[in-house]
Amino acid sequence: MNDSLWQMTRPWRLPFQAAADQVGALRRALRVHLEYWGLHELVDSAELCAGELVANVVRHVGPDTPSTLVASHDGSHLRIEVHDPDARALPTLACGSLEAEDGRGMALVDAMSDRWGVELAGDRKVTWCEFRIDVTWTERRHMPLPRLARAADVLNLYGGSGPSRQSVDQGRVTAVLAEEAAINAITDLLYWFRARGWDIDDALDRAQSHFEAECEARLP
Repeated sequence: MNDSLWQMTRPWRLPFQAAADQVGALRRALRVHLEYWGLHELVDSAELCAGELVANVVRHVGPDTPSTLVASHDGSHLRIEVHDPDARALPTLACGSLEAEDGRGMALVDAMSDRWGVELAGDRKVTWCEFRIDVTWTERRHMPLPRLARAADVLNLYGGSGPSRQSVDQGRVTAVLAEEAAINAITDLLYWFRARGWDIDDALDRAQSHFEAECEARLP
């Protein structure tokens, strides 16, 4: 297996009910997933723009609107989407004074992303923005590798299982959620081994040996 080859992970989707008090949690969830993808340099901009897209739904479509946050990338661009069921309430870009309320969020999205737009599909719409991925970021870190990409896909299933820790600062929340999701995944695998009557200690030893061997193989 050639771990130096890029393998695309599936898009990450997170359904939610549009509400102002959900914006922070959605931003943190997006941050965790983008960090698993290795897109650290884009996290702040993408997180901020996602928050504005969500706030736009709350403001112009209405609270409690069933919506979906989607993140995807093709190796050259990161794309953030917010889906909502109202094709009539279209986002606008403010061209007036700084005091104008309408359109200021989309002006921020326009300034921070490489491009943005709106797609209509029947009775729903998708508001999106994209960010260019500098390939030197991932090359410099030798990531994301296929093993990390597969881990991100698995941990996507565990992303919502951690307890809320609103009193902790954002950086620590990110670390807590990521660590808890990984531990939950490992725990489930250990239960899977035990249910089949296999030796858990042997499995852990073999996994550790594979990990150390692959790390040594990557050393210059």
